Amino acid sequence: MPDLREQLGECFRGRACLMGLGNIDYGDDGLGVKLAEKLVAAGVPDVIVAGTMPERFIDSAIADDFDYLIFLDAVEFGAQAGSVVFLNAEEMAARFPQISTHKISLGLLAKLVEEKGRTKARLLGVQPESLRSTGELSPVARDTLDILSVMIMELSNNS
Repeated sequence: MPDLREQLGECFRGRACLMGLGNIDYGDDGLGVKLAEKLVAAGVPDVIVAGTMPERFIDSAIADDFDYLIFLDAVEFGAQAGSVVFLNAEEMAARFPQISTHKISLGLLAKLVEEKGRTKARLLGVQPESLRSTGELSPVARDTLDILSVMIMELSNNS
């Protein structure tokens, strides 16, 4: 099985759009948004900060004819806090069919993306430690965010 760098690298060999999801008011649930904001600040192209309403940005991302739309999000997948999962649309639909902190589940978003064109949906998900309404990421989520941001910046610069 390929490692995370290889999987993300495959996406960046084509045109990839990154979309940060989550609610920054609820601790680690804001990880996707904060990661996207960090990438934008670093000059990584094609990053969308969607927050809790990713459905508002799906059509424009598809219209731009990306090879991949990668959702950045905190997701519960039963692993140790800070662990990372990288899923395709089919895997998202199986793991996250209806339950979501967003208005539309990740599984349904992925299905919408792939039905409307050639863009493939992926999820770069991080296991949250805390979803308390602190407005701050937990230390483990901050560490994971830092590691992922460096990896994504390196891969986007090499594409």
